[in-house]
Amino acid sequence: MSIQQNVLGPLSAQGVSDPYGALKNFEVIKKLGYGHFSVVYSARNRFNNVYVALKKVELSQMADAKAIEDCKREISLLQQLNHPNVIKYISHFVEENDLYIVLELASAGDLAQMIKHFIKTNKRMTEKTIWKFFRQICSGLEHMHSKRIMHRDIKPANIFVSAEGIVRLGDLGLGRFFGSKTNSAHSMVGTPYYMSPERIHEHDLGYDFRSDIWSLGCILYEMAALRSPFYGENLNLVLLRKKILSLDYAPLPANIFSHELRHLVARCLVLDPEQRPDISEVNHIAQVMYARFVEQANTANNTPTPTPTSRDDSACGSITPVNNR
Repeated sequence: MSIQQNVLGPLSAQGVSDPYGALKNFEVIKKLGYGHFSVVYSARNRFNNVYVALKKVELSQMADAKAIEDCKREISLLQQLNHPNVIKYISHFVEENDLYIVLELASAGDLAQMIKHFIKTNKRMTEKTIWKFFRQICSGLEHMHSKRIMHRDIKPANIFVSAEGIVRLGDLGLGRFFGSKTNSAHSMVGTPYYMSPERIHEHDLGYDFRSDIWSLGCILYEMAALRSPFYGENLNLVLLRKKILSLDYAPLPANIFSHELRHLVARCLVLDPEQRPDISEVNHIAQVMYARFVEQANTANNTPTPTPTSRDDSACGSITPVNNR
């Protein structure tokens, strides 16, 4: 069976009339990023002038059937999702042994780039901005979990931002669908800094949706501290595992960030997954907190309130270092 038949099989796109169904239909503009076997470009569709993200996957470089199955799984998962805070799947096609996945474009880049900008300019995110972003991340993840899809690789580089400030979860290359009889997964995949204790453990403990909640806690912390809670210089996997399993991270400063933010981080970063809140609860907290900061800003006529971080979205404070233990 050919690579094209392997990948497209039951997942064929909309047909030959699909304006997104061939590379000649696009004007490729620039490279946005890359992975092990993939490159993502921004592109303009020649038929309707819609700007998209074009993910090119080099199938010929994949030596095993599992990698191709991963591609099929990513497309299948994307097709099941329809939410404003999840990158939208548009189409896919294969040309010259390369798979192209056409996706919604988030033109302002990703959260990792944004965090680097804050570090470079010696600024920090206001808490209102943190909640504004975090509530959208949670809303997208709640939709995924409602479809019994676990992301498994939530990290700043997979959280995309549009020019309008809309945040979208993307890159489902490691996503996993849980059938009605599936209770846990066992593959140790993901990005180590954001992997839960049960996923990074040297013994195969198995994990479920609450592993994504741990990753959310890491994201919330990183937006405040501008670094991963478990970041360390020259950490190998063994030392990182030890750091995670001992919950060795510096607390966020209480004089800058609200009790609610710090408490939610602590509740997500719990070793026992059963003790973590589910996505519905985390999302509810995020929505309530953002609404509170918006109300404060409106009451004060867009001037700073007594809460240190309650400023408008464009305002930034100077970075207060998070001291290491």
